[in-house]
Amino acid sequence: MPNTRSLLGGGIACNSITELVGESGSGKTQLCLQLTVRAQLPPSHGGLGGSSIYIFTEFSFPFRRLQQLGNLYHASYPNLLRLEPLEDIYVHGVHDAQELIHVLGDIEAFIAIDHTRLPVKLIVIDSIAALFRSQYQTTPADLKRRSEMFFNISGTLKGLANKYGLAVVVTNQVVDFIGPHHGVNGVRLGNLESLDTSGRRVSPALGLAWAHCINSRVFLARHEQSIEVDIRNAPFNKYM
Repeated sequence: MPNTRSLLGGGIACNSITELVGESGSGKTQLCLQLTVRAQLPPSHGGLGGSSIYIFTEFSFPFRRLQQLGNLYHASYPNLLRLEPLEDIYVHGVHDAQELIHVLGDIEAFIAIDHTRLPVKLIVIDSIAALFRSQYQTTPADLKRRSEMFFNISGTLKGLANKYGLAVVVTNQVVDFIGPHHGVNGVRLGNLESLDTSGRRVSPALGLAWAHCINSRVFLARHEQSIEVDIRNAPFNKYM
């Protein structure tokens, strides 16, 4: 079972948004699932003493894998976790950005009621890029609307993180990196941060507009049989 604190250079920061970015199969979802279970541990054992909300946006939710992780953690910490750790993980699927905005509003009401056994301390969105894959075109008007949606979503998430001391983790996909002198129809793609993974140069999806919405970025890259983690701009303070 990987040690998330050492893997992530100290842990996941609370009161901010941390992005996990990587190609398919780089371990983003696996790490998110692990964080939702680990969050239930007390701070003295690397957790947050809280429950988690997991929002998935594509494919079916991997309940079986989460159950396996829950069993592993319970075997390691039988006196610190309830017999069914999954009871402190709340799962919700969304299909577009507007639905996510609506769900985030419901989440604030859910947190404020505070009727859970453990207070909500982690929100995961897996993945943010899937919500914008086909909903917006590349016209100036659509790009403007997309940027406004980015700031709306990130502003709501940061507000929740700061108000309730939450950790927010979002996953992002990658696109082929376009160098400084390349583009499509004169439009620069991606952002300046890039990474080699599976023998190709890639950059995070959603471009600079979204990059300005997050606080920390963690690259996960595949190299043959190993996964490399590269942390960019990660102001860790309170960890999990």
